[in-house]
Amino acid sequence: MITAEQVKMLRERTGAGMMDCKKVLTETNGDEERAIELLRERGIAKAAKKSDRIAAEGLVATYLSDDKKVGSVVEVNAETDFVAKNEEFRAFVADVAKQVAIKNPATVEELLSQPSMVETDKTVQDVLTNKIATIGENMSIRRFERFETKGLIESYIHGDGKIAVLVELEGGDSTLAKDICMQIAAARPEYLDRASVPQERVDHEMEILKAQAINEGKPEAVAQKIVQGRIGKFYSEICLLEQDFVKDPDQKVGKLVESKGAKVIRFARFEKGEGLQKKEENFAEEVAKQING
Repeated sequence: MITAEQVKMLRERTGAGMMDCKKVLTETNGDEERAIELLRERGIAKAAKKSDRIAAEGLVATYLSDDKKVGSVVEVNAETDFVAKNEEFRAFVADVAKQVAIKNPATVEELLSQPSMVETDKTVQDVLTNKIATIGENMSIRRFERFETKGLIESYIHGDGKIAVLVELEGGDSTLAKDICMQIAAARPEYLDRASVPQERVDHEMEILKAQAINEGKPEAVAQKIVQGRIGKFYSEICLLEQDFVKDPDQKVGKLVESKGAKVIRFARFEKGEGLQKKEENFAEEVAKQING
């Protein structure tokens, strides 16, 4: 007879589902170690089957070296937001961010093939596969950025792993850098400055603004002048240095940075799951399926 306490203990050790734990304990006549082996075997097999399921939840995280000369930001996805609260998953994401900063992989593929800094007898891919097995959801390392500088790197996490920002400054200090990080998190700039915006993006916006002016009944010559006036608002929305500073809307970010004798070199902003299609789940139905299955 398998007890609820045995199921609870196995679940705590493995992170596997309650019904899965009960099933393997029954099959092994309560042998916990053999039950763990079965869960790992089936978990890895299950992980392969899960690879086509959309992983749009998860965490974004950052890592900074002690001297703030090297930094990284990563996004690791999972299927449900419950996993983002799992301490084993959170530790894995933190380890990935550190691996990126220290080992400097060029691509996600190269990162996955590197020996893990935490489990040196395994690759990062092996560690990821084991996490999928024990946690029971498809997970993937989606993307990362790594900065290295002679200046200063600062990071910021918002919403307990929903948004992560990395900023590189030349000059300035950590207080300014943190303010810029928070600006980026809140105002969602896409580019550093006007020169960074691709010309085709500007041309497309100007066509839209011109059509708007003509639809307002303005002659084409007048519409052209209106476009020149309105394009500034476009830049102020998508360019960091053109944005109003969130702590002082009367001041532009570019002017603030300049007044501190600093220069923003680059930034990265990761928002968990952006651009991914999230699979809608009915949790009550999912639980019912497990119990009845």
